[in-house]
Amino acid sequence: MAASSNRIMLGPLVAAIDQGTSSTRFLVFNAKTAELLSHHQVEIKQSFPKEGWVEEDPKEILQSVYECMDRTCEKLTQLNIDISNIKAIGVTNQRETTLVWDKETGEPLYNAIVWLDLRTQSTVERLINKTPGRNKNHLKTGLPISTYFSAVKLRWLMDNVEKVHEAVLSHRAMFGTVDSWLIWCLTGGKKGGVHCTDVTNASRTMLFNIHTMDWDPELCKYFDIPMEILPKVRSSSEIYGLMVSICLQCLGDQSAALVGQMCFKDGQAKNTYGTGCFLLKNVGTKPVMSDHGLLTTVAYKLGRDKPACYALEGSVAIAGAVVRWLKDNLGIIQTSTELEELAADVGTSYGCYFVPAFSGLYAPYWEPSARGIICGLTQFTNRSHLAFAALEAVCFQTREILDAMNQDSGIHLSQLQVDGGMTSNRLLMQLQADILCIPVVKPSMPETTALGAAMAAGAAEGVSVWSLTPEDLTEVTSEKFEPQINPEEETSIFSSVPLGFYILGSMFMLIGAKYIAGQCESE
Repeated sequence: MAASSNRIMLGPLVAAIDQGTSSTRFLVFNAKTAELLSHHQVEIKQSFPKEGWVEEDPKEILQSVYECMDRTCEKLTQLNIDISNIKAIGVTNQRETTLVWDKETGEPLYNAIVWLDLRTQSTVERLINKTPGRNKNHLKTGLPISTYFSAVKLRWLMDNVEKVHEAVLSHRAMFGTVDSWLIWCLTGGKKGGVHCTDVTNASRTMLFNIHTMDWDPELCKYFDIPMEILPKVRSSSEIYGLMVSICLQCLGDQSAALVGQMCFKDGQAKNTYGTGCFLLKNVGTKPVMSDHGLLTTVAYKLGRDKPACYALEGSVAIAGAVVRWLKDNLGIIQTSTELEELAADVGTSYGCYFVPAFSGLYAPYWEPSARGIICGLTQFTNRSHLAFAALEAVCFQTREILDAMNQDSGIHLSQLQVDGGMTSNRLLMQLQADILCIPVVKPSMPETTALGAAMAAGAAEGVSVWSLTPEDLTEVTSEKFEPQINPEEETSIFSSVPLGFYILGSMFMLIGAKYIAGQCESE
């Protein structure tokens, strides 16, 4: 009876839909203690129709959300937890992935083009060539012109998919990132669904002015995109609509992780190790433009009348995706845990280095034509060394990003807060601490992206079951990985040999890519 009484007294609950690149999850938290009560996860299939193309099925994404919600609620019922206590649902999502659907039929007009996709490379080159001095950077957006962001994907859909072109002309088309698609469907779809997004997702499109905090008519004209197909932009913490009397709101996945890690102060940072790797540093209420290849993005806006906070971001395209590649493409591992075991067996790459530029290089290079390279191979090299090199690759890319961030801000991080699926790899975390030469701090509850979305949803005006004031926030227990090398070793080893060699490999790849591109043009 005591256990039953405790469950009844749980109080308000807040849920999160975490729709990522490789999976969908639905998680339910206790709003008073931030305890994760139950969750369910479903993997998402990716398709690769052509070299460099990455797509997902919008209907499968939506169905995975319903399945996760159903299974989680079943688990809660088995625990004798009253699901009617769920007061709000926060949606967090893979950000730049682009969808267009028909508002009259509710049908997607093409597959979702995933943020990793490279099909718009020629469009990007053409746009860069048109800009004065071939400058990639848009001061209005804080983003470089890149295949990564939504505007060029949307432009491709309008130019190459007849259904999309016709729907735009007949005023039936709706554009959105994954959050917009899910919220529209969950709030009624073609029967009055809410077509909206939040400032964090909007800021990843190249159509959003991060200073005025709205869609920019000049940018829309530049990309020749009609503003009528864009979703309404809202704050990251307000009620957008209702799903069976439960309030909905959204927050882009990396911003959600920043909130979940409670990085509310200027200078606080986190790194998320998912499909890609994303280091965000809170820079306060004034945007800081990078001189070292980072993005300036909207971190969050936690309420309609609250100021927007900004972040510097270093984006790495391939992190956890390298594990999937080693498993699915090369077949050298069967599970992600096997990667850690193989790497631990040798404890070194023995001079083998891996630059996994499967989707070009993101920050700080922004070179879509770059391709991956494995170098330093000898007859002694085996799959264990390659496994270790793959883990080092994630760490070296993070080191490059952190160095750029330190240069931009002038203030060096004293430790790095981390989260995401790859943080369960303890060898990776220790390697990261050694390569950064600062402590790496991992929360004991790794689902910080979902937690951040739940916090923002629970704090929304009209819900108000989760306080975000510093004194009310639950203290998070964590594990700290201390560097196991001294500064002299770091200078002589990591700065002069592996990291330098790694960067050299990146540059070799860039030179090769540009040479090939030049040869193709001359032919």
